[in-house]
Amino acid sequence: MIIEDESTLGEIIRESLESRHFNAQHCSTATEGLHQFFSTRPSLVILDVMLPDMDGFQVARQIRMTDKETPILFLTAKSLPHHVVEGFESGGNDYLKKPFSLEELIVRIKVLLSKDRLLLDESLADTLEIGEYRLMTGKQVLNHSTGVQKLSSKEAELLILLYGNRNRVVERKAILLKLWKDDHIFNSRSLDVYITKLRKHLSKDPSVQIINYRGVGYKFIC
Repeated sequence: MIIEDESTLGEIIRESLESRHFNAQHCSTATEGLHQFFSTRPSLVILDVMLPDMDGFQVARQIRMTDKETPILFLTAKSLPHHVVEGFESGGNDYLKKPFSLEELIVRIKVLLSKDRLLLDESLADTLEIGEYRLMTGKQVLNHSTGVQKLSSKEAELLILLYGNRNRVVERKAILLKLWKDDHIFNSRSLDVYITKLRKHLSKDPSVQIINYRGVGYKFIC
């Protein structure tokens, strides 16, 4: 379900999804979107933040009052950290800034509809180009012009996971369940330690960043 007041954009998204064999419905107001959501129970909601009758965060909160599972993907021109945090706090699962490519939207939809909501690219090469770094995935070695860093297994797994989901916010819980198999507080603290280690390993290239969205998760940029 697409809830988007820009009719042209909404129809473009709907037609693009249908051309890829999704069933898609476009609603132009929050009121219509909520009515159709509770009537049809879609598998996923693409939700604009700026709607004429109610903002998208309010729509998400209303959905989450009775539905905790259906993925919600926000579309918006607002991308400051506090906007992103508000989106997740209201019940969103992902956040895509306008303008965006339809291919990126499709990838994010597939991720949200997957079992663990993480994109793990099975075609990742043995060597990953990460800014000025090269990660030898099999050997778990991070190369830079200034030297070579051997990574631990967990450091390498975390870096590969973040790289595979680069430029999107990955929830802490999803990382913990994927790499530690549970989200116990002790594992959460371990995740913080490994994030700090990766930041140090990658510090020679300022274009490579791991951004923390407090209480939500991380975004890997390179």
